[in-house]
Amino acid sequence: MKHFLQCAAFFVLAGTTLVFINGCKSNQKVKMEKELSAFIQNYESKAIPLTKEANIAYWNASISGKDEDYKKSEKLNIQLTAIYSNKDEFAKLKKIKESNAVTDPVLKRQLDVLYNSFLSNQADTAKLNQMIKMQTEIEKKYSNFRAEVKGKKLNDNDIETILKKSVKSDECREAWLAHKNIGTLVSSDIINLVKLRNEIAKELGFNNYHEMSLKLSEQDPEEISRIFDELDSLTRQAYAQQKDEIDTYLAKKFNLKKEQLMPWNYQDRFFQEAPQIFTVDLDKYYKGKDVTVLTKEYYKSIGMDVEDIMKHSDLYAKAGKNQHAYCIDIDNIQDIRVLCNVVNDANWQGTLLHEFGHGVYDKYIDQKLPFTLRNPAHTFTTEAIAEMFGRFSTNPQWLFDMKCIDGPEKDKIATDCHKTLRLQQLVFSRWVQVMYRFEKSMYENPDQDLSALWWNLVEKYQMIKRPENRNQPDWASKIHIATYPCYYHNYLLGELLASQLYYYITKNVIKSNDFRNQSFANKPEVGKYLIDNVFMPGARYPWNEMIEKATGEKLTAKYYARQFVN
Repeated sequence: MKHFLQCAAFFVLAGTTLVFINGCKSNQKVKMEKELSAFIQNYESKAIPLTKEANIAYWNASISGKDEDYKKSEKLNIQLTAIYSNKDEFAKLKKIKESNAVTDPVLKRQLDVLYNSFLSNQADTAKLNQMIKMQTEIEKKYSNFRAEVKGKKLNDNDIETILKKSVKSDECREAWLAHKNIGTLVSSDIINLVKLRNEIAKELGFNNYHEMSLKLSEQDPEEISRIFDELDSLTRQAYAQQKDEIDTYLAKKFNLKKEQLMPWNYQDRFFQEAPQIFTVDLDKYYKGKDVTVLTKEYYKSIGMDVEDIMKHSDLYAKAGKNQHAYCIDIDNIQDIRVLCNVVNDANWQGTLLHEFGHGVYDKYIDQKLPFTLRNPAHTFTTEAIAEMFGRFSTNPQWLFDMKCIDGPEKDKIATDCHKTLRLQQLVFSRWVQVMYRFEKSMYENPDQDLSALWWNLVEKYQMIKRPENRNQPDWASKIHIATYPCYYHNYLLGELLASQLYYYITKNVIKSNDFRNQSFANKPEVGKYLIDNVFMPGARYPWNEMIEKATGEKLTAKYYARQFVN
């Protein structure tokens, strides 16, 4: 009896202690979640209007190329950075995060996203502001640069046309070299910027800026390198075979031996686009067409209205305007814009489908989500959507569905179109290997011979011979290295996810076993699936969790290999 009473007393005491502990935990949870909610409210009151103002300024600078517009953009970005670099505010976030008391799923996700955003800006404020100034100046140089050939200034479209159309190797060489002159203008600035970025990363406890960029975007650097090694292994042999076909075609075109082919013979400034070695001329199907109208009609046919996005966009070339293409969500509230330099050909049709793919992703994110989560799950998940749709510009079924060709023509070009897409994917895959490995190595050691590093990687992965005795900063002619650092690998991750989504939609949404001849045109159920499962969640879940919820699997390379390698 005594033993029983002792046990009973123990359980009463233990139960009381348990209630006490649980009560403390509950109080801590309420306290931390209340503090986090207050923090978010204060943060949003500053960040939302300033983000909008900064994005508009960047947009205006991209279009005008004017110094005053770039200065305004720079000034606002410095102000925006000041929000995230506030040491006292970060201390509050850190305390809340380290308490492990926040359990509400939406609040916890906001905490994770905000913590990473603030952490990346906790370096010395003067260095952060200097980084913005340096990047703005470099971007301005890219925006205003025009290659000069025979005394005539040419834009990027002009250079691409020469490389694509000319049958004279010397003419292509002259155009290629003229474009590479931008590298000499910006290379030393970029190296200084890389070193500054590294200083900032080391202050925050990372080995270098490349590592920091991946980790703070919820990517494991070792896992990304493993994926790239796997893709290198998967694509190497298939690419080598295709590269031999390319060389055979180009040697005949330029009346050269294969071993005489040089970078300027590959119909593209970087060999990131596949040469047109097959008989189909896709550009002719777009003559007399308006690619902006085709884009609008296509998205409407799958249940996505892009009329409002197009109305706010700037789609045609002009003096001083940024010569590239991008989509920007100005305010996370529906002001979405696309910048392009459109001509009516297959390349720009693909670019429009790509950029408006970004646009529809942004547009259909659930507006009931908090501001911080009204973004794609990851930069590469929005790339996946853009790339999946961008592929259709070379798809005969898409051309048929959009009334650009008739049935007999579709059948006639089907094989060559598939070969063209496969070739493009293999070429692009190997190009991204160069970009990823160059940036990774550059940030690990910016004092190395970067020109040698660049051409060593080009020779290994793209299998293109470097020009004899060339020792110029050709790597610096690629704008992404300067102004979109440590981002390019996301394009290839996006291609993997694009194939995964394409296969899932074909099998489970439109319920077909034909995995080659799909365009999704006139199938609003495709739009509904994407809106409900990919777009609406925004950044509510970490990227691989969203992918698994949407497709039943985490990100995998097997569908990309099935589509383009096997």
